[in-house]
Amino acid sequence: MARALHKLTARGVESARKRTGRHSDGGGLYLHVTSSNAVSGQRWIFRYTSPATSRVREMGLGSAATGSEVTLADARAQAAEARQLVKSGLDPIEERVKAAAAAAAAKEGAVTFAVAADRLIESMESGWRNAKHRQQWRNTLATYAAPISDMPVESIGLDDVLGVLAPIWQEKPETASRVRGRIERVLAYAKTRGWREGVNPAVWRGNLDTVLPKQDRLTRGHHKALPYSDVPAFMAELRERDALSARLLEFTILTACRTGETIGARWDEIDWNKAVWTIPKERMKAKVQHRVPLSDAALAILAPLREVAISDYVFPGQKPSKPLSTMTMLALLRRMGHGGEITTHGFRSAFSDWCSERTGFSAELREMALAHTIANKAEAAYRRGDLLDKRRELMEAWADWCQSDSRGDKK
Repeated sequence: MARALHKLTARGVESARKRTGRHSDGGGLYLHVTSSNAVSGQRWIFRYTSPATSRVREMGLGSAATGSEVTLADARAQAAEARQLVKSGLDPIEERVKAAAAAAAAKEGAVTFAVAADRLIESMESGWRNAKHRQQWRNTLATYAAPISDMPVESIGLDDVLGVLAPIWQEKPETASRVRGRIERVLAYAKTRGWREGVNPAVWRGNLDTVLPKQDRLTRGHHKALPYSDVPAFMAELRERDALSARLLEFTILTACRTGETIGARWDEIDWNKAVWTIPKERMKAKVQHRVPLSDAALAILAPLREVAISDYVFPGQKPSKPLSTMTMLALLRRMGHGGEITTHGFRSAFSDWCSERTGFSAELREMALAHTIANKAEAAYRRGDLLDKRRELMEAWADWCQSDSRGDKK
């Protein structure tokens, strides 16, 4: 960490709280502001390169809002400890998880599935923008996972998970997929906390996919797509990959944009203060400029790339003067074993179906997010503005959905 330390002052922090963006204190410590009002919109984060994986990671250090217990001095102390761990060859996030698991194991005996689910939901809810998520999680597990609710997580096996899923697998495929993903997440959390060991019996690939019939894939025209219920699990798998092509695909899915639009993205099109990406009309199918509100998850992809940028392109190819190939993401899907099942463009269909079936957002808002042309000329003539603020809410909700069954840390 060669950067200067302690760039911020107490007065500077007060001023920074009013401006969205990341404000560096040096040494990897940032004040991250997404909202000047919400408590959850002002937090301290520590960015570092993991000695174990060489990947850039972000560790939350607590709320930075006025009245918060985490002051600038507290955040600096935590960052200093984390820097020392990195210097010693340890990953601060992994060390935090190990410490929590050890503490839990020392205090508690056998933990039931219901208790583990409650703890997981409590750990995730601070990152949920939609208050309905918590109730949806609780209702889904209470309704469909009742057979394993009182079982110790350490004793839950494949037969127990099948007992939950088999009755609804074909009758309610989307619900069954969500239930499976949530059980997997609860059991993964339980293992992280030290409450169980061994293979996760709710994992799909190489496990349940060998004993449960394959559900029909959603298709739209010639663009093959995942059902939106499978997108969170796919995104979790995608985040495990370090390649630039994986970040490009993740960004494409989160923004619901077309392949050519994201591949050609340039740094001068990104407004960091307003968290808006403006795509010029020359790269748009309808030849009309399109503004894309960037969710926190989308910005988190761009931030580390910006720090090591060697090109005007956000996703440069082997030659910095050119972007990645248009075949990059399709090649990645093939390597992930999805080459014959889904296409990059198909994720726009998944987004559209999710918006229609799982949210209260209007069809007009959905179509604007997808940058579709208005077929009705009279309607097009009367439309004013691009509903950017409302579309921002939509894209944040989509990002939350994409991470709802994530197997990775949700910051």
